[in-house]
Amino acid sequence: AWYVPCLASLETLQELCRKENLRCKSIGITNRSLKSYEVEYLCDYKVEEGTEYYLVKWKGWPESSNTWEPQKNLKCPLLLQNFLSDKNEYLSRVREGKALQVRNHIKALKPAVADYIVKKAKQRIALQRWKEELNRKKNHKAMILVENTVDLEGPPLDFYYINEYKPAPGINVINGITTGCECADCPAEKCCPKEAGFILAYNKQKKLKIQPGLPIYECNSFCRCGPDCPNRIVQKGTPYSLCIFRTNNGRGWGVKTLQKIKTNSFVMEYVGEVITSEEAERRGQLYDNQGNTYLFDLDYDSDEFTVDAARYGNVSHFVNHSCDPNLQVFNVFIDNLDLRLPRIALFSTRTIKAGEELTFDYQMKGSIDLTADSADGLSPSRKRIRTVCKCGAVCCRGYLN
Repeated sequence: AWYVPCLASLETLQELCRKENLRCKSIGITNRSLKSYEVEYLCDYKVEEGTEYYLVKWKGWPESSNTWEPQKNLKCPLLLQNFLSDKNEYLSRVREGKALQVRNHIKALKPAVADYIVKKAKQRIALQRWKEELNRKKNHKAMILVENTVDLEGPPLDFYYINEYKPAPGINVINGITTGCECADCPAEKCCPKEAGFILAYNKQKKLKIQPGLPIYECNSFCRCGPDCPNRIVQKGTPYSLCIFRTNNGRGWGVKTLQKIKTNSFVMEYVGEVITSEEAERRGQLYDNQGNTYLFDLDYDSDEFTVDAARYGNVSHFVNHSCDPNLQVFNVFIDNLDLRLPRIALFSTRTIKAGEELTFDYQMKGSIDLTADSADGLSPSRKRIRTVCKCGAVCCRGYLN
């Protein structure tokens, strides 16, 4: 099903809920906010007759209900700190020394400063809600954080988090496996990889030991082994806490790890809608006009299908390209042995430090077509306008395609 953003503003929804005495935690209407006043953020500042006042936006109340309150009545030190920090940040960016001006014998914030502070407050709330939504929907234990210290960009309005492939009508990403290995302690002679004609992909430390280009066959839901099987890695989801962050060099959103990642470790899957290559070609032409395409061709065995992560995806949707990447693409087969429909897993190519951005090469095996904020590459199968690479690597090729 396709979804569309709600056309009503947050303030309108809050006011409607309040009038009808309805609760909705996702937009800040709870029993507490219905019965009491709680500061959501601070909008403005003035000094009148020696007394400092802040214009308060009350949580769960529309902006028309904002009131001026003396600072001594406010019990919100973190919000006061955010207000001052946002004010100083604005002044440093526009290189203005003073934030106040005198109007009618009242010292007041300049309108541009107050406007910026309100936008930052709304952005902070929106990003917090988005972070909570991502963590509700993910199916792994590791946390997802969101950070933007660069601009006023908020959450993407037309992106929906999923944990696994979303097949288009007529495409079956589960091929009806009814048998699995009988190993009591994998790996054994008849374990899943050997049955498929390949070696086990992982060593005893559960790190990748095969070369790029070789497939990974993990134990499936019919295998005798339990959840601690050393051949169950990708299916457990990412084990690392990650942060979706705003880059400061025009590449839009990116992803960084909050934990150290050792070499040859599984990091995340690339998921999205699974569509036919014909549909991908049609969408690609539309995406080119919009400048936002996330098409990944599943070309391990053929080129019948493509993963489109433009609207549906997980954290990998935001991973940027690099000509010197720290992630590598591998094809994985678990509950579907159809060679046309591998799952796409990203493994570390080296040790990655905590705080380091995660990247992969859009031209590596898997022919990828990813453009827009965090993805600007072009699929080799589609001849389009060359896109300048902004990865900054010493070995940068200059273009993504």
